[in-house]
Amino acid sequence: MFKDVELSKDINIAFRQHMVPLRYPQLSNIDLTVNILTMGYWPTYPVCDVTLPVEMVQYQNIFNKFYLGKHSGRKLQWQPTLGHCVLNATFAQGKKELLVSLFQALVLLLFNEITELTFEEIKTATNIEDGELRRTLQSLACGKARVIQKMPRGRDVGDADKFLFNKDFTNKLFRIKINQIQMKETNEEQKATEERVFQDRQYQIDAAIVRIMKMRKTLSHNLLISELYNQLKFPVKPADLKKRIESLIERDYMERDKDNTNQYNYVA
Repeated sequence: MFKDVELSKDINIAFRQHMVPLRYPQLSNIDLTVNILTMGYWPTYPVCDVTLPVEMVQYQNIFNKFYLGKHSGRKLQWQPTLGHCVLNATFAQGKKELLVSLFQALVLLLFNEITELTFEEIKTATNIEDGELRRTLQSLACGKARVIQKMPRGRDVGDADKFLFNKDFTNKLFRIKINQIQMKETNEEQKATEERVFQDRQYQIDAAIVRIMKMRKTLSHNLLISELYNQLKFPVKPADLKKRIESLIERDYMERDKDNTNQYNYVA
């Protein structure tokens, strides 16, 4: 994980240098920072297909071409759920910087062109999932920093509600962080979360086994289990480790020793 963070810093420096000689006037007021996270070492999130502004899409395409040109064979999967933005906003009493999630930013940017929008219009324009959009609008219109106004007033967001940019918004701070409102998970959402955690841990176990076997080449079952317990940061049953070992054997990452079935060999 720490390696990903450090490598991402280097990649962003190289990308900014790459952008210097290129001429994209429409992107001159936008700065992009990307974190490249290795799948299997980080929590997994459902992929959502939201509608991004043209400038964001263009920036993504430029970065894709830059990164994949240096790392052939790799695949990038953008995660809007993890995106964050800093927006420059102008209100009647002056300018502010808003620290928001990507979803919050997508909603706010709509008000650059239109002063009033309905819930359905925002949903159509952004393609944000219904529950996520309601939570996003609550954070912008019903929280402490109400940068948009909701009609009628109230905590719940209805299908017929209308939203306006709050030009009279005031705050003593110049940089304002607008937190998302956490909603209680439904049973289905809780099951989906548990499934993602389970899948994520399988990836982590697999990665740890391969990493250990690649370094040791040959290892007994008991020693492998012992090293896994030292490396993994979450509780796991021996039976679950055995299942992951069997899975890796089936996929030819490792094999049982022909002379000693209690010993494993790494398959290069």
